[in-house]
Amino acid sequence: MVSTPRQRPAPGPLGNRWVLGSRPRTLPASGVPVIVGTAAASAAGHVIWWRAAAALIVALAIQVATNYANDYSDGIRGTDDTRVGPVRLVASGMASAGAVKRAAIGAFAVAGVAGVALAAAAGWWLLAVGAACFAAGWFYTGGPRPYGYAGLGEVFVFVFFGLVATVGSAYVSLERVTALAVVVAVPVGLLSVALLVVNNLRDVAGDEMSGKRTLAVRLGAPTTRLFYVACLAGAYVFVVVAALVGGSAWILLPVLSLPVAVAPARRVLAGAAGRDLIEVLGATGRLVLVLGALLAAGLAV
Repeated sequence: MVSTPRQRPAPGPLGNRWVLGSRPRTLPASGVPVIVGTAAASAAGHVIWWRAAAALIVALAIQVATNYANDYSDGIRGTDDTRVGPVRLVASGMASAGAVKRAAIGAFAVAGVAGVALAAAAGWWLLAVGAACFAAGWFYTGGPRPYGYAGLGEVFVFVFFGLVATVGSAYVSLERVTALAVVVAVPVGLLSVALLVVNNLRDVAGDEMSGKRTLAVRLGAPTTRLFYVACLAGAYVFVVVAALVGGSAWILLPVLSLPVAVAPARRVLAGAAGRDLIEVLGATGRLVLVLGALLAAGLAV
């Protein structure tokens, strides 16, 4: 049997190509923790706004760098060849592996500049936290033993996109860790995990074929669907905990976002698969934004 070469999409305008490669739909997972963490600092009565802006730059730049790094690493390994989701630059031939690697390094450099400014103001030990974030971004799919291929991606996402990003954003203004900041980091982290879970559920067949042992591959699709819903439910449970810790009913405002959570949860439980989960991923991203905005508003009030 003669195999036909896999068709590649025609590259669009240069700007559009790199914007697509940065995967803008994933950016709420990095922006929301900063907003919520800054609001937690506001609840304690003190926000240094330039530091909050620098933290947002760091978070967004690390997210973009991580997306490019994943594109590069998966592309050179060939694990994106059977991908169902949005186009990847290297696998599709829209950009060379070297160019994507340089884009990742450039985005990491932007994060590094803003991070050094924060460390100079709030404590040089933050450089170690930043280095750990860089390493987590690169080695998710990079290096000889990528942890994303071993089913540990969800753990690292919860730690870095939940605890570190949220508590860290509060810390740069307060220069101390508060119980409220830690508690509100949990729902943020769980929703970020939900984004990764539905992403990996979408790609479970292709990942299994390519040897990428994500948590979805290890658990199987039925259990992964339940895990996704558990992440959403857990986020609301910890919103209630946060209201108790913060002593304010305003922190319960995110409960108003429940209708936004119901639709993607139903679709996942009903067996949505493959490309149908792209819409679920978008709906989960909207939930991250809505719940995060309501949580930040409740903390600020």
